[in-house]
Amino acid sequence: MTRHLPDNPLRYTPDVEDIHPDEPQLAQALADTLLSISYKTYADSAHAIRAVHAKSHGLLSAEVEVLDNLPPELAQGVFAEPGTYEAIIRLSTTPGDILHDSVSAPRGMALKILDVTGERLPGSERSRSQDFVMVNGKVFNSPSGEAFLASLTPLAATTDRVEGAKKLVSKVLRGVEGALEAVGRESTTLKVMGGQPLTHMLGESFFTQVPVRFGDYIAKLGVVPASDNLKALVDRRISVGDDPDTLRHLLAEFFETETAVWHLQVQLATDLEATPIEAPMTPWDEEKSPYITVATITAGPQTAWSKERSRQVDDGLKFSPWNGLAAHQPLGQIMRLRKLAYERSSAFRSERNPTAVTEPITCPFAPKTPASVVEETGARVFP
Repeated sequence: MTRHLPDNPLRYTPDVEDIHPDEPQLAQALADTLLSISYKTYADSAHAIRAVHAKSHGLLSAEVEVLDNLPPELAQGVFAEPGTYEAIIRLSTTPGDILHDSVSAPRGMALKILDVTGERLPGSERSRSQDFVMVNGKVFNSPSGEAFLASLTPLAATTDRVEGAKKLVSKVLRGVEGALEAVGRESTTLKVMGGQPLTHMLGESFFTQVPVRFGDYIAKLGVVPASDNLKALVDRRISVGDDPDTLRHLLAEFFETETAVWHLQVQLATDLEATPIEAPMTPWDEEKSPYITVATITAGPQTAWSKERSRQVDDGLKFSPWNGLAAHQPLGQIMRLRKLAYERSSAFRSERNPTAVTEPITCPFAPKTPASVVEETGARVFP
């Protein structure tokens, strides 16, 4: 498929959002529910972890290179000018407790682009980074804030309980999901409940799922494999067995010698009906508005996970879509409701762990990646 800009991308105006009067109460209830997960895991371990995406599998230093000669519709926000930024990547899975990898859940990529300039979002004025938080699915798993809260309540109740039962349920759900995918379908709900296929994490593509402002426009963002070694891992089945940290060990093995290159892509909104802002489970038509590459992300050989990196990143950093430039303001009810939860989660960890949550300007564990890597992989060009 030829990837082309939509003819008339939707311009951002504040009235693209439909803000309900009960959202402050919903946001409070959502934050309370998520924080109850953190309180439970803290009581059991005396260490404060995230209420979702608690287990990290890869903590990477990376570089983000914004492409030159982008058309005006894509040269927006942090992508307005060509250049290279340091970045930090956190690869994780969604549960709020640290589970055996055989309990297979959706995977996440949190990307922190460092030392960016521009007008900041309210509450992030003391930071100089831009965060994008993504999951390996193109749409969100709930149609509304109320439904999202309702789905979290039973998950909170089962946090830190009966891992053996979770393994069994996950195995059954993977079978059902596999049967659906065999006939060209998939279920976001089944994946969230434990039906995520057991595949290599570096073969995944990751998406914001819900929209953000993209300067003068509106977009969803995605990160997809670009280098051949990542493409070779797409849908690659793995065996977990008795190793509770299989995903972590596979990433460590890869990054001992390999370099990963991803495309960072943008899908522009076209109109409020075909590309809605307030319908998080509705996919945007990729024939009308495909994902187009605006930058490359490169992570060279390194120690992909260590206890020290976990202290620096899992304990010492937050990743929030509300940490960034005003040009990338999160949009839609799901994004608005999450803001308080992100703030309270990072405060909870910062108050209880020896390593306080801070915002870096540079990556503390950055190896130097040769600039020639992107040229050698051919990943610089538009797909």
